[in-house]
Amino acid sequence: MYVAINAILSFSAALVLHEMGHFFAARACKVPVTEAGLGWGPKVFGLRFNGVDYQFRLLPLGAYIRMDMSTLQKRPLFQQLFVLLAGIAVNVILAGVAWGTFFGTLNLVLALANLFPFYQQDGWKSGMVILRRVLKRRSPLVEWSFTLYPGLIGLFLLIRLVCC
Repeated sequence: MYVAINAILSFSAALVLHEMGHFFAARACKVPVTEAGLGWGPKVFGLRFNGVDYQFRLLPLGAYIRMDMSTLQKRPLFQQLFVLLAGIAVNVILAGVAWGTFFGTLNLVLALANLFPFYQQDGWKSGMVILRRVLKRRSPLVEWSFTLYPGLIGLFLLIRLVCC
């Protein structure tokens, strides 16, 4: 029982701290944050403070930040990447501070997993920003390819693992 409680609390804390990294980086770059939440599902309660809707949802596993993406996209590339990668940076720092513990390992795994270019992960968002900057425009073909290829590679590797 203690292990399960530790895992749930550690996971929730790591996710909240990850999202706080995005939150403070967005604030530092003057990108408006509109919503910050703990959990998923129906809203249990919330409050509005300093222009941000803070919400607590029914299933407390997870956290999120909503920011004004149009404002973020107008920022220089360095600032966009700073905001998008701030959560990963927080997880790496926490992994170093808590090295050798379950919490440290969990933060390292979260940081590495977020670097993968899977849809809506920080690595995917950063990749899209870089692709758009390199191409100097949006390209639906490139963006769809960048979105779908990691899943296809993962599916291929899973099939190889199961079939062989």
